[in-house]
Amino acid sequence: MSRYSGRGQRRGPVTLMRATAVLVLLDTLAQAALAGLFVTGDLDLLAWHSANADILAALTLLQTAAVAVVWRRLGGPAWPLAASIALAALVGSQQALGEARVLAAHMPLGMTIFGGAAAMVCWTFTYRPRRREAQQERPAPVEAAQ
Repeated sequence: MSRYSGRGQRRGPVTLMRATAVLVLLDTLAQAALAGLFVTGDLDLLAWHSANADILAALTLLQTAAVAVVWRRLGGPAWPLAASIALAALVGSQQALGEARVLAAHMPLGMTIFGGAAAMVCWTFTYRPRRREAQQERPAPVEAAQ
């Protein structure tokens, strides 16, 4: 079997999707740690928190692209793509709230983002792509001879 057929063809996009989901989750955790350390008095970490928000935004866009490839090329479900788009939008909103110093909304939204990122990691590691050929080329039912 060639590298570009069968199982190998499905493995690459799924691996990329899983890797980006893990990176988003880890970076979200880093954001929470930076925020916590800033709140305890290390004011220099606010700049790190702000810079890391840009990284998190880029990672959520990369995750969305990876999920889109799995959905499009492997026939995966559409809801994870919608969830990834929503997560990217939430991160953008989170950045705007942080820049505006609206902490009453910024902190709970951060927890929501962490929950969404954790859910995406759980889904990506339980997802198993099905063979498209098997879905498209089902044999006609055989009628019993009388």
